[in-house]
Amino acid sequence: MVVNYSKWDALELSDDSDIEVHPNVDKRSFIRAKQNQIHQQRYERRHQIETLKYERIINDGLLQRIDKLLASLQEHAQQATAPSQNPDEFMMHALMDCAGDGADDVPPEPPQGVYKQTEQPRYSVMMASLVDQVKKDAGDTPPDWFQTYLKGVEGHKSKVEGLQSELKQKLVDLEEEEAKKITSDSIHTGFSVSSVSKEKEKPKPAEKAKSETVEVLNPGSLKRDSLKRLDSAGQSSGAEADVEDEVKDPSKIREDEDDDEHIEPSELGKAFAKIKMGEYKKCLQFISENHEVVKERETDGLLVEGFNAQMDGKPDYAKNCVHQALLLQYCRSLGRDGVGLFFKRITTPGHQAQKVFLDDVNDTYNRIRTRSAELAKEKAANPKTTETEQIQLHAVDPNTSIHINIPSSSPTEEVEIKAREIFETFPPGLRRALESGKLDEVNEVLGKMSVEEAEEIVEKLGDGGMLSVEEGVIDGTTEEGREKLKGLEEKARAEKLAEKLAEGAASQGAGLNEVEVADVDD
Repeated sequence: MVVNYSKWDALELSDDSDIEVHPNVDKRSFIRAKQNQIHQQRYERRHQIETLKYERIINDGLLQRIDKLLASLQEHAQQATAPSQNPDEFMMHALMDCAGDGADDVPPEPPQGVYKQTEQPRYSVMMASLVDQVKKDAGDTPPDWFQTYLKGVEGHKSKVEGLQSELKQKLVDLEEEEAKKITSDSIHTGFSVSSVSKEKEKPKPAEKAKSETVEVLNPGSLKRDSLKRLDSAGQSSGAEADVEDEVKDPSKIREDEDDDEHIEPSELGKAFAKIKMGEYKKCLQFISENHEVVKERETDGLLVEGFNAQMDGKPDYAKNCVHQALLLQYCRSLGRDGVGLFFKRITTPGHQAQKVFLDDVNDTYNRIRTRSAELAKEKAANPKTTETEQIQLHAVDPNTSIHINIPSSSPTEEVEIKAREIFETFPPGLRRALESGKLDEVNEVLGKMSVEEAEEIVEKLGDGGMLSVEEGVIDGTTEEGREKLKGLEEKARAEKLAEKLAEGAASQGAGLNEVEVADVDD
């Protein structure tokens, strides 16, 4: 029987009984030195594999951003050919377009032991350095700056792709070298099975399902609302009238408070807005100490604050809010590592970045100033345009009052059954207002409805006999009450006199008829 010993060739041994050393060298020391050499080479090889893998991940992220930069340059190629286009301004806008989200700007954490001495820069800093290198290679006044910059960026992309190919080949060679030898780290459990016999459990008898019901005062409210009708916004006015009875989840209430209609800066944003324009050192220190101020919501809140200040006649504070808001926007777009570079450029006298930023601030403030002036003019021309038409119930005669009659929940007559059916079609909020018997609560619900639906509700209230007009109580102890009583007494006497005159005329007419009949008989 032939035995194949080739499978043992992959074993890497530091001790061999057949080893021969120089007589002047201690054999144990030689074996120990060889063992340390094998372990050191293995550690360096694995460390190099982890380093190459991490470098390839960083380069893949950089290639994605270079592709975005090239796409942005090609997309705005026609704008670049304009004679008034500034190359620095054009490249800065292209960098901001490809910046992306601030969370993606941070490279992934390196593995343990890889690049532990140096801190990996952000992608925005890498791209800014790439563009600066392209500008430096192109010179001060290239004949065709756009094509020169475009070819420069493409050249850097080719270099990164070539580096990726070299790293991939090195990684393949190192992994093949690592797989040649069998080490103690390669030992693992190949196959393992365990089985435990358990007694089968007897099935339990099925329990009856418990149904939970909620007792309500008005079961008819669970039926479909026949008054429900969609308006232009896609929501029924009846639902809007009953909005105060909806139970909201606290998380949804918190989300509703964050709607765009209620955007306002936080206390941190207001403190940042108090820093005057031009004090960039204070701004940089404030952002460094409070990173959360760079959030997008703070930018929107400061812009709203500036608009409100302009409407209130505070142009200086309004422009300062716009300046601080755009400052936060630029810092957020460039990433955390790009903040220092941005402040350095805008504080450099005569730098193109400073001109671009201040032009953006002026344009934004001019738009806010123009819009606020238009709104102020419209408000002065139409001071009552914000009023909303509503339907309200009020008694015409001050001596009478509107009384609310609720149909019985267990009607017997046909009229009561019809009135109850009409009552059940009303929204829950309106039903509760009617049950309270207070006209103010009914008017409050009607005020939340559209005019068309409120008119329909009032018409159905009249059809169901749920509204009746009754005379009020007159206080005879006051002068006003006595005058009202006197007027009512005179009105009553006049009505009685009119009735007597009508009865006398009728009796005279009957007497004449009798006389004529008697003459004919004679």
